[in-house]
Amino acid sequence: MHTKREPPERSPGDAIFRACAPEAPALLPPRAEAAAGCPAATRKVGGRVRSSRPTPSLGAGYIESHVWEPREQQRGSEQLERLQHLREDPDHQPDPLPRPYKKNGGIMSMIAAFYSNKSVLITGATGFLGKVLMEKLFRTSPHLKVIYILVRPKSGQTLQERVFQILNSKLFEKVKEVCPNVHEKIRPISADLNQRDFAISKEDMQELLSCTNIIFHCAATVRFDAHLREAVQLNVIATQQLLLMASQMPKLEAFIHISTAFSNCNLSHIDEVIYPCPVEPRKIIDSMEWLDDSIIDEITPKLIGDRPNTYTYTKALGEMVVQQESGNLNVAIVRPSIVGATWQEPFPGWVDNLNGPSGLIIAAGKGFLRSIKATPMAVADLIPVDTVVNLTIAVGWYTAVHRPKSTLIYHSTSGNLNPCNWYKMGLQVLATIEKIPFESAFRRPNADFTTNNFTTQYWNAVSHRAPAIIYDFYLRLTGRKPRMLKLMNRLLRTISMLEYFINHSWEWSTNNTEMLLSELSPEDQRVFNFDVRQLNWLEYIENYVLGVKKYLLKEDLAGIPKAKQHLKRLRNIHYLFNTALFLIVWRLLIARSQMARNIWFFIVSFCYKFISYFRASSTLKV
Repeated sequence: MHTKREPPERSPGDAIFRACAPEAPALLPPRAEAAAGCPAATRKVGGRVRSSRPTPSLGAGYIESHVWEPREQQRGSEQLERLQHLREDPDHQPDPLPRPYKKNGGIMSMIAAFYSNKSVLITGATGFLGKVLMEKLFRTSPHLKVIYILVRPKSGQTLQERVFQILNSKLFEKVKEVCPNVHEKIRPISADLNQRDFAISKEDMQELLSCTNIIFHCAATVRFDAHLREAVQLNVIATQQLLLMASQMPKLEAFIHISTAFSNCNLSHIDEVIYPCPVEPRKIIDSMEWLDDSIIDEITPKLIGDRPNTYTYTKALGEMVVQQESGNLNVAIVRPSIVGATWQEPFPGWVDNLNGPSGLIIAAGKGFLRSIKATPMAVADLIPVDTVVNLTIAVGWYTAVHRPKSTLIYHSTSGNLNPCNWYKMGLQVLATIEKIPFESAFRRPNADFTTNNFTTQYWNAVSHRAPAIIYDFYLRLTGRKPRMLKLMNRLLRTISMLEYFINHSWEWSTNNTEMLLSELSPEDQRVFNFDVRQLNWLEYIENYVLGVKKYLLKEDLAGIPKAKQHLKRLRNIHYLFNTALFLIVWRLLIARSQMARNIWFFIVSFCYKFISYFRASSTLKV
């Protein structure tokens, strides 16, 4: 069991140094420090004194090659002298930590006040979690200075156009009310996590290094079938390079790494600790540089061991990289489980991708998914995305202000605190779809659970592939291109990759998460609520299905009556088809089997006698 970790004690001298340091080193990269006669041991990074080891450079990056003007060096030397004077002055009082302040007559939360005037860097900001994180930061801290987002260039679309596309979504409607100039506070940086130094320009890199206060590292590949080389590049090497950048950010206060609760899914009970992998991350990174794909494919099963895919394996490697290469940075790790639609903020049910349960809901609601191999009583450890975001923001505040002595891991899971199994979730999904059906369904929604491979393969053939083949035959007859069987095979491959997670249950300790919740003020607990025990699953799932219909499928609620009529037609077709199939099969049996004929004659004679008896009884009563 893990006990509650108390924040480290800080001496008055350390407090003075923390209060004053953000001004001085902001202008000094490693070369300027050397020019000013400042040893590496006194360099301030993330609120701590860096060790005496030299700061690594960004390789081919611009930092080491940047030439500082004498005026900049002189200015840096003056600020270093001022810093040294303040550290030696016992009467100097450091600036106080951010305090709650009144806004429109109300008390603003401590966390919201902390993020005011901060410069935040978010990787993966164009993803599901990153968008909700940006929205929450701007909505609760409208005085936030700037959010830097790393955006991969796209042909035919500028960075500003991509930002406009994000801000133009319904997700940011409330933000525009409290922060009308939000578009001016988002600074897109052209970057590619597959490239060295992320292919960031010298000017942009200079701005990031000199201004960033908080880093939220959300970027990752979440493809379960990703090649090991790709997964290592995005989940391990990119994390390593970002830590290297962070080590050269003098104003950095916290580095928050978003991992996954399934990084150690090979264990049944998972504590808030970093578990070592059999092979060191550095060896894996080095091997990816010279091994060809065929050899990597051959050794991948041996490397991942009893983990189900490269995603969970490389996320575990990424955590080890954070632990080993964070140096003296203030680092924390957040491990969410299966991230789903929003619970409360900015409104219930918002979702914009097909990952996780969203794809299953669409497949079941459209009638494509009729059966799935799952353990009905296994815990469906689903966590709303706004719950994860609230915890992440609170972790950023706690890590920067309290500076824990070690890297803390926070589990954002629901299974231990408010469990819901797959059976109950499936029933509620189908019940909601009956009330608000999806348009143009392929078949009547009805998904069943199977528990073994034989029944799974049988229902895949009968309920999935056979109807797809029949529909493709119809498309060919009408002169259209067949596509349903290809779509169905793709769906079944996706389902097979999810089977591991819907057939197992895990126990995650949440000591650090509960500790953090207890550290928050009542106002912070309200504004940044991540207490999943308050979640009503039936209401949440209903909003989830409604959100999938509105925000993913883009279907108007005015079309619900028409969709219900379509489901009635599908039900009648289903009954008619089953009746016709039964009669055909039975007729074939009668023609070929004497036993079948005897059974048929017995049933017919029994029905005739029953009807005759009923008529005779009715006549006698009259």
